[in-house]
Amino acid sequence: MQNTALIILDDITDWQPYYPSQATVTAGEYLLQSSVKSRTQVLNLCGDLSYLSTGYYVSLLAEARGQRVLPSVTTINDLANFSHYQLLLADNDKHVLKYLAKVDREQPLRILICFGQTEEPLLNNFARQMFDRYPCPIIWVEFNYQGRWFIHQIGAGSLSELSDAQQTFFGNALDSFSKRVWRKARTRKEYRYDLAILHDPNEVIPTSDKKALQKFIKAAKEADIDAELITAEDYNRLLEFDALFIRETTRINHHTYHFAKKAEANGMVVIDAPHSILQCANKVFLKELLDKHKIPTPRTELLLRQQHIDFADIGQRLGYPVVLKIPDGSFSIGVEKAENEEEFRNVAEALFNTSTILLAQEFVKTDYDWRIGILNHRPIYACKYFMARNHWQIYNHASSSSRAKSGGFATVGIHQVPKEVVKTALQATRLIGDGLYGVDLKMTTKGPVIIEINDNPSIYSGVEDLLRGEELYHFIMLDFARRLDEK
Repeated sequence: MQNTALIILDDITDWQPYYPSQATVTAGEYLLQSSVKSRTQVLNLCGDLSYLSTGYYVSLLAEARGQRVLPSVTTINDLANFSHYQLLLADNDKHVLKYLAKVDREQPLRILICFGQTEEPLLNNFARQMFDRYPCPIIWVEFNYQGRWFIHQIGAGSLSELSDAQQTFFGNALDSFSKRVWRKARTRKEYRYDLAILHDPNEVIPTSDKKALQKFIKAAKEADIDAELITAEDYNRLLEFDALFIRETTRINHHTYHFAKKAEANGMVVIDAPHSILQCANKVFLKELLDKHKIPTPRTELLLRQQHIDFADIGQRLGYPVVLKIPDGSFSIGVEKAENEEEFRNVAEALFNTSTILLAQEFVKTDYDWRIGILNHRPIYACKYFMARNHWQIYNHASSSSRAKSGGFATVGIHQVPKEVVKTALQATRLIGDGLYGVDLKMTTKGPVIIEINDNPSIYSGVEDLLRGEELYHFIMLDFARRLDEK
């Protein structure tokens, strides 16, 4: 994509305090344009964004033209409805109340937020949350005190009302928000699309190693996509991109889910999509989904901390050993095995300190798990993951090493996998979506059973790509290109 940004203003002179830009046009000029480039980033800095105002029509036409605009029409409408703002304050961290405790209760307090940033350090998290809910370049938040502090009003701001100091702050926030968009000198090739690859360089067990990440970037360029590695700190930069590829372990109560939600809400192509994270990351949700559609899984029962649990009866039904799992664990974390009723009670008691719901599951002993990688309803790789040495899981987190020990692997062709394993994996993922999934199965005497579905399956250089090599990365990036073309 041409990384072009248009700044829409009521009056071009409003931009004089800032660095030069050839991408500034008046609202009138923009509305009357007969030829526009789609996929352009638009910053609507009109002073009046009220319903049917010129500023409102700028955002409306930008969306109609297929351009990404801040603020969107949805954001403008949300800002106009502040009946629920009072509820927001209770959801924010203690730093907000700590800051409010130091200010004059007799006077309303107005806070300026520019691109998710504010000049008050104690309100940094609050500012990011507000920008996440209401992606608007300039936001004013007004607090009032009536027995307690509450948010009285939230509204879009304009450049013309900012003081000199506030204009400087706005300029710095803008520069921080979109360095790539506002970069004066461009030395790299222009690509049709921009892809953000979210990763955590410090993750102990990442979903892709450094070599694999570089292969993704290379494959993206060959698909006419400019891919860039980003981290959790780049949340405010997300809208610079056309698509998001999450290569970090996902959780619901986690920044990975927030990234996915924001990307989807702004019309970006995203893998993992939020609904995939929601369904796969929680084993309780996944169990109900698979049971409903009669997809085979090991026998499983839910344990509720607040209810009486007949351990003897459950142990008799499932047989020993019993496997206990917390709903949102990954990479074998939060998974324990009990050999008898006493261990069953003790392990459950320990895990209940982490979760109010546990899953008790029959133990299915195999030398390895099948992993079937699936993208857009097609199997793209297959691996055997062997149990860690002298351990019953693929990952042994009890190892004396600082890193979890894992077992070996064998990458095989799809044609070498039992047909019923591939069929079951495809049946399961069709219930979730058309994203990228890794389905873990065990082959039993009665056929395959699904252990779990990963919305963010591991792809390592020399492991999952052992047979297909760079073709695997090309296939995934070409799928991104297809999704973007269909937008």
